[in-house]
Formats: sequence, C-alpha cells, structure tokens
Amino acid sequence: MAKGISTTWKERIDIVHYCISKDKDYHETAEHYGVSYQQVYQWVRKHEAGGIEALQDRRGRNKTEEELTAEEKVEGR
Repeated sequence: MAKGISTTWKERIDIVHYCISKDKDYHETAEHYGVSYQQVYQWVRKHEAGGIEALQDRRGRNKTEEELTAEEKVEGR
C-alpha cells in the first residue's frame, strides 16, 4: 500500500463514507483509494467518535486564548 500520501479533509470524508457504505470493508477501501488499511480504520473510528470534524488534520494547530489553561497562559503557550 501507499505510504505517506497526503489527503485533504474532503478526501478523508469521501474515504470514510465509501468504507461505511461497503459495510466497513477496510481492506477494499484501502486498495480502492491507495491508502493504508490502518489509516482507513483510524479515520472511520475518528468519524464514529466525533463526526466529520474529527477528520480534520489538527497537527501544528495552536490553541486559541480561550482554550488555554491557566498554567499554559503562565508558561506563555
């Protein structure tokens, strides 16, 4: 399977919906889209737990002022 392929949020949504429509056939979905089985599985789990918003790539995202804890504010994060 392909490794390190970047996907957009829309592509991840499409992949998850495809997998669910195929009765969660992770292997077939992974082959169809050229991504790993593990990645499809993780995206479906995230979708089930938090909806389509959970599929957004949150890496490198900084918290807003309202999201910071008191300790984080003191530390200057």
